Amino acid sequence: MKVFAKSDIGKERDTNEDFYYIPETTDTIKLFILADGMGGYNGGEIASALATKSVKGYIESNFDKIAHEKENILQLIQSAIEYANMVVYEKAKENAELENMGTTLEVCLIYNNKAFIGHIGDSRIYRIRKGIIRKLTQDHSYVQELVKDGTITKEEAIHHPKKNMLMKAVGCTPFVEPDVSVKGFLKDDIIVICSDGLTNMMSEQEIYSNIINDIKNSSENLVKQANALGGYDNITVIIIYND
Repeated sequence: MKVFAKSDIGKERDTNEDFYYIPETTDTIKLFILADGMGGYNGGEIASALATKSVKGYIESNFDKIAHEKENILQLIQSAIEYANMVVYEKAKENAELENMGTTLEVCLIYNNKAFIGHIGDSRIYRIRKGIIRKLTQDHSYVQELVKDGTITKEEAIHHPKKNMLMKAVGCTPFVEPDVSVKGFLKDDIIVICSDGLTNMMSEQEIYSNIINDIKNSSENLVKQANALGGYDNITVIIIYND
């Protein structure tokens, strides 16, 4: 397994409110986390870092204590995200400047040729397999709700003025219900975890082409291209290649 990751402040923001974690070695728990924070004075960067560290600590502390069956691992990821939500929510209540801070959260645990996924917000996880890129998560956004109920088309959603309005985020409410799922992760599959600083600037097909053309430098190249197209937000991308 090869992993490539890059985070960048972009061209418009004063701070990088994205935060990610990848393991130093994939000999241990193969856990990957990405969070895109928002809100308050420094609130976004605090929320994303806190959520990431909370999930990491929770999963690492409990992974060996559970039976490694599908349902148990999914429950572990759900509990880890619920725990992170509580930590961020409580932190926000301590300080008026951090009020309303929150973060998206993508969790991907690779185990036994499967990707166990936890998701909240509008950061995304994709899988590339046999020449096709497929989105494995569904945005928790106002615009996605409009697409789902047929009010607007997918094409209209791309430039909708409220496209950044989230319906769910970590740390904004006392309780949160993440989406959890499990997908196959076979030889030559590629998983892409990214913040909306990438997906707002590039289409899925552009992301796919960039990765397939030069997988080793793909995280660097994607960040460069998103910046070249405007870089309006922080940009973070993690590429996991099952070689």
